[in-house]
Amino acid sequence: MEALIAIVAVVVMMMIGVPVVFSFAGMTLTLSLLYDVDISSLMTTGFWSINSVILVALPLFVMTGYLMQTGGIAKRLVDFVEAMVGRSRTGMGTSMVVACGIFGAISGTASAAVASIGSIMIDPMERHRYSRGYASALLALSSLLGLLIPPSITMILYAVVTRQSVAACFLATVGPGILLMILLSILNAIHVKRHLGGNDVKTPWRQRLSETASAGWRAIPALMLPVIILGGIYGGVFTPTEAAAIAVVYAIPVGLFVYRELDLRKVAMAVVEAAKTTGVIMIILVFSFVASRIFTLEGVPQQLTDLLLENFSDPVIILLMVNIFLILIGMIMDDVSVIAIVSPLMVPVMAEIGVDPVHFAAIIGTSVVIGANSPPMAPILFMSCRVGKVGMAGVTRPALYLMAFGAFPVMLVTTYWSPLALYLPRMFGFVQ
Repeated sequence: MEALIAIVAVVVMMMIGVPVVFSFAGMTLTLSLLYDVDISSLMTTGFWSINSVILVALPLFVMTGYLMQTGGIAKRLVDFVEAMVGRSRTGMGTSMVVACGIFGAISGTASAAVASIGSIMIDPMERHRYSRGYASALLALSSLLGLLIPPSITMILYAVVTRQSVAACFLATVGPGILLMILLSILNAIHVKRHLGGNDVKTPWRQRLSETASAGWRAIPALMLPVIILGGIYGGVFTPTEAAAIAVVYAIPVGLFVYRELDLRKVAMAVVEAAKTTGVIMIILVFSFVASRIFTLEGVPQQLTDLLLENFSDPVIILLMVNIFLILIGMIMDDVSVIAIVSPLMVPVMAEIGVDPVHFAAIIGTSVVIGANSPPMAPILFMSCRVGKVGMAGVTRPALYLMAFGAFPVMLVTTYWSPLALYLPRMFGFVQ
């Protein structure tokens, strides 16, 4: 009961506008009062918990996203994808989805994808008769591929909080990410056919081949980033943290000397933005670790496990309840908060019903995709509205359509068909 009161407290504080960092501090203080715990002794545990080399990857991947956005790397990726899939009406929407997937394979963030891809693509999509509301909704759902296609900042946090392998968690979300990319592309093609009258342009294959070759040549330096990052990690050349550092070291000269759209002022801005984002995440993690320690000392995870198993004997029902809970809490919290609060509580429950922690990483990742686009908070959807210069009324209906027939089926398949999440981790030896 005390744990529920503390979680309700943090939710209420967020909903009335208290900054996330102070909401987590308030939750920790509430727990210490309810359980009569000396919080001063536990704060040391929180600070020691964030003393991790793995977390160094956070500011570096965030900075890589900003450097891509301002250094011309994102633009070359979009140009290449557009040339590859065609500049027809259907191709424009597919280009946005695929470009967000590739962007996610470099930066690991959804917000950077919204700002970068949205600012480049929404106006051209409007010229191809897409409504700004639909284009913004497609951007919001597609940008969250950055949370699924590795490297993912969300998966780094999950791995740190639950003491799992970062590389294993990265691999667990590859299958769901690719499946979501395919479904969004199919849904976009259906939308174009039904509401926009089909394609307006059919580029001859010779012209498309020429354009793809030309755009691909210009995009080679940009496309090398995901190859270096993912190839290095899974080839055993370097760790995820080292990969993040190499990504920054690579992105700066590419932006400065190859594409020549980056300057020292923009590099400094990227450093500042990465520092601000990381500072908030680290403070949240400190209070999260303290709260998690209190939960553990008071036996809350075991109580939650007993409660679920006493009321629901079927693992299928338990997983469905967990899905619903993750979506609901994701509607009022950002992805970092969901990972920080829910993961330590739910992993013991999942272990009790035979769900591997790496599989649960994929489950929670696909659930966040829905929660992050569902009001009242809907941080990614609101950001897409700002980039697309459209109100929530115009975005809500297409967003619900894309979630109902795209994101929700992916979450269910990921939850109930474990090979989608565990095949790659098993192949690389991270899961038995």
